[in-house]
Amino acid sequence: MKNMNMKDQPTMDMNNDSDLMQHGGEMMHMGNITQKFWVSLVVSIPVVILSPVLMNRFYPGLAFPGSEWLLVILASFMYLYGGAPFLRGARAELKDRHPEMMTLIAIGISVSYFYSIYAFIMNTFVGGTNVMDFFWELATLIDIMLLGHVIEMNAVMSAGNALQKMAALLPNDATLVGADGTTNDVPLSEVQVGQTVLVKAGENIPTDGTIVDGQTSVNEAMVTGEARDVTKGDGDKVIGGSTNGAGVIRVKVTGTGESGYLSQVMRLVNNAQKEKSNAEGVADRVAGWLVYVAVGIALIAFVLWWIINKNFNFALERMVTILVIACPHALGLAIPLVVARSTSIGAKNGLLTRKRQAMEDARHLNAVMMDKTGTLTEGNFAVSDVESFTPDYDADSVLAVMGGLETGSSHPLSVGIIKELDARHKASVPVDNINNLPGTGIEGNYQDQHVAIVNERYVVENKIDYDQSKFNELSLQGNTVSFLVSDDRLLGWVAQGDQLKESSKALIDGLKARGIRPVMLTGDNKQVAELIAKRLGIPDEDVHGELKPEDKEVIVKQYQDQGLVVAMVGDGVNDAPSLVRADIGIAIGAGTDVAVDSADIVLVRSDPSDILHFLDLAHNTTRKMVQNLWFGAGYNIFAIPLAAGILAFVGVILSPAVGALLMGLSTVVVAINAQTLKI
Repeated sequence: MKNMNMKDQPTMDMNNDSDLMQHGGEMMHMGNITQKFWVSLVVSIPVVILSPVLMNRFYPGLAFPGSEWLLVILASFMYLYGGAPFLRGARAELKDRHPEMMTLIAIGISVSYFYSIYAFIMNTFVGGTNVMDFFWELATLIDIMLLGHVIEMNAVMSAGNALQKMAALLPNDATLVGADGTTNDVPLSEVQVGQTVLVKAGENIPTDGTIVDGQTSVNEAMVTGEARDVTKGDGDKVIGGSTNGAGVIRVKVTGTGESGYLSQVMRLVNNAQKEKSNAEGVADRVAGWLVYVAVGIALIAFVLWWIINKNFNFALERMVTILVIACPHALGLAIPLVVARSTSIGAKNGLLTRKRQAMEDARHLNAVMMDKTGTLTEGNFAVSDVESFTPDYDADSVLAVMGGLETGSSHPLSVGIIKELDARHKASVPVDNINNLPGTGIEGNYQDQHVAIVNERYVVENKIDYDQSKFNELSLQGNTVSFLVSDDRLLGWVAQGDQLKESSKALIDGLKARGIRPVMLTGDNKQVAELIAKRLGIPDEDVHGELKPEDKEVIVKQYQDQGLVVAMVGDGVNDAPSLVRADIGIAIGAGTDVAVDSADIVLVRSDPSDILHFLDLAHNTTRKMVQNLWFGAGYNIFAIPLAAGILAFVGVILSPAVGALLMGLSTVVVAINAQTLKI
């Protein structure tokens, strides 16, 4: 099985001819972009020096015979070499009949070049003419465009480096424990699921797995964002890449390579970065509109100026200037740079984005619906009461049959029953034909007798008698009561208590402060749900108990029908229908199981406060997107009219050089602004 280490990970080499850059939604082959930039920058120096518009004004004495021909040769090289990526990109866009960013850039550099060639011919071979060329503007324009791509690649690489650093946490070798207890160091790529590895104090854990021997503390900060060390012992899960503390542990491997946590994180982040959101659609549409707007205004300006002052060359110069500066390169970077930064920050803090649109939808949220167990409560149930209601079973027998039914289940209630059996030094009994009852419990056959663990709703619906007053007493103490039944007969029950998570109250208060309604959806009985809700401050009308998975989906739709934008927070498995139905599905406490297909956002830790962190990141990400859209396209609002000569009557005409400078500055501002994004 392929393991994930640095040599296996995708990298972006800025000096590789296979670099792919994204602009306006189009993936294009950009070639050796860094080399092109530096070569073009060097060549542009003599182009600028030899340009007649500068030489004649500032250093006429430097002119030499043939300088104009050298200028044409160097400018032609820049156009064909430095401008090649943009010309190829424009050809691809036009072939798809969808002109966007590359088309605008290609138009800008092409009209600069061919108009300058026209100026050279007129000035060299036609007497009495003095047509201004755009050779130095062509050079600076290409330099700025290439620099913009280098900035973009650096930003994307910077975002990707966070994930590469996570991948680098995996050691190259692992200490494999043989069946006879002997150890042997082997390459990580040779470790298989089901094998056992030895992890010494201070080492990075090589694979995902379960501790089978030893006690330790594990630092998962780089992997899940958990800042403090987490105590781990027999049966606890560990994540490959986290750092072992002072203990020595043996770990049974459950995930390596593509099945490992880090690999899944990188896959989720990469997919999220490829997916488009509404904001990117806006950027693409604006770029497409600018193609037509710029060409249209340029043609109108050419015709009007030719009519007004009868000067063909001046009119042509205005048209060329508009097309040169209309290229909104920064607009193409506006959203991708923010997304790259946002997904990187999220991954480092245990917030994984599967659908980028969820980030933008989060600002419209009206209600956040949450499962109770494991989301608002610890999910670590302890048995507080066991009772038998038939002579055939005593308390230990009730627990033993329940334990048999729960064999293999990781549900917190199941874990609580198994722990209680262990504490009593009792074993579960074998139960056959075990089958889940969604939203109700679990059933099976014990000694040719049908048995099932069910909730109060099932007992009431099937008219099975039970001690209502005792049940209410246990429920009001915060206990969840599970019934053991056989057909229509109550055999016994087990009451288990759960505790609120420390950050649950802060979560509810934080949602309210943002004007978002907190809603509880739980399969637990109403008394327990109402008790927990009261402690947290959730209004009674937003507390829904005794729900099946399909019931939760119905309630989500009911809130949506009221015109509310709803987020659903659950475990990503039992809550799958409601996660899909909600406007934003959030899987919390997924641990190493990050591939939750039904969720838009995956919160790796089981910390409710991460919901607020997601909302903060979503808010900040959307704000940066809007800012960058304005930074990326805003300069065109005044630059194009000025280039067209709208203020020519007061002596203000925007030159191509100033326009190119403004365009370059907008690119730099967009890149810097994206990097300032924080959670």
